[in-house]
Amino acid sequence: MNASFAPQHIAEQQQEPIAFMMDLCANEDNEAIHAFLSDQNESEVAHLLESLPPYERNLVWELIPEACRADVLEELDDAVRNNLLERLPKASAVQAVGEMEEAELVDVLESVSDELAGAILRSLSADERAAVEQRLAYPEESAGRYMETDWVAIRADVTLGVVARYLKRLDQLPPYTDGLMVIDREGRYQGKLFLSHLLTASDDKLVAEVMQADADRVNVLDNSDDWVDLFEDHETESIAVVNDDGKLVGRVIIEEAIDLIREKANQQIMGMAGLNEGEDLFASILPSAQRRMIWLGINLVTAFLAAWVIGLFEATLQRVVALAVLMPIVASMGGIAGSQTLTLAIRGLALGQISSANTRWLAVKEIAIAGINGIVWAVVVSLIAFLWFQDIHISLVLGIAMVLNQFAAAIAGLAVPLLLDKVGIDPALSGSVILTTVTDVVGFMSFLGLATLILL
Repeated sequence: MNASFAPQHIAEQQQEPIAFMMDLCANEDNEAIHAFLSDQNESEVAHLLESLPPYERNLVWELIPEACRADVLEELDDAVRNNLLERLPKASAVQAVGEMEEAELVDVLESVSDELAGAILRSLSADERAAVEQRLAYPEESAGRYMETDWVAIRADVTLGVVARYLKRLDQLPPYTDGLMVIDREGRYQGKLFLSHLLTASDDKLVAEVMQADADRVNVLDNSDDWVDLFEDHETESIAVVNDDGKLVGRVIIEEAIDLIREKANQQIMGMAGLNEGEDLFASILPSAQRRMIWLGINLVTAFLAAWVIGLFEATLQRVVALAVLMPIVASMGGIAGSQTLTLAIRGLALGQISSANTRWLAVKEIAIAGINGIVWAVVVSLIAFLWFQDIHISLVLGIAMVLNQFAAAIAGLAVPLLLDKVGIDPALSGSVILTTVTDVVGFMSFLGLATLILL
């Protein structure tokens, strides 16, 4: 936490901080805004900025102490941060970004305009620029992008007493240091000496006797999916990062793992609606409209496909008007059932719980559930349809179509995410569109097709 942001709170302001700040901005009461900001920590200020429209956001930003701006930027969602930086005068943006942590700075450089990125790089010292460019050379989702380069390293052939005296000479340990990295003379990673073992073991024991030689390590090129789960499985705060020669080059910390998990969850939620992972709620109208327009166009194509299927049975609909009234029920029930299976499948893939070994069992389970729910609700809707239209044939058609579409929804809800994942496409981004198309087409085709065969 930056010293300029004390974690104090004013009860009245805390009840509705956004409304309170909007009023201050409307009155352009800069002194009151500055006083309010002084009572917040950087995370609270970032949340406030994310909740303000562009004009108020820029006004508040200008009143944040310069020494605190980098800390606030690191707490902002990527989209909000980038929109804010692009709106600021170049000199102001460069100054704020230049104080950010190296890993966060790399994220900024990859997402802002080339002009601003170039200005930021030119403002760095030669050593800072070299470090940033080296990090940029790693693949986007690799451990090298997220690793911290501060750690405490020791040798295996010294005693714990020597290590303890060495630590006492340090001003402080790097954040999330639950253990010390053990390396050999060439810098190759040997294992980890946990602080708990250092404190409880005898001082005359060697590090080699107490350290955990099989402690987790990841390659600098390993994808984040390969190491994030290690934090949950092994309850550690940091994991060593090594290069192909086994030399220690950094460490990934639990804070980054938590951030990545949140980002992935947010990406899946936003992706189901065709929105970008970090969509800024208060972004400019035209860019937001353009991003959503593409998704709407894709949905329009699938809607025309469903409409084409309905058009095939135009004559049937003209002769039996009741079918038009009942038709949406079949598609809707299939869509809901399919989305339940789809959500479970996407979650299972994200958690690594689904593999080729258990897919068959999962498919049988989902089909069985579809059969039970399909029959139960087919009976219910058939009875309602009979009471409504007094026609046993319409009730029969509706019930059979309901069961068929439930089966189709279960199969598609499981197969679609598995196939998309196999070809390298995120199921959360396009799975719902494909599923909706399948349930609509199968629902309309089965209902109207059966009606044509039975009623005409």
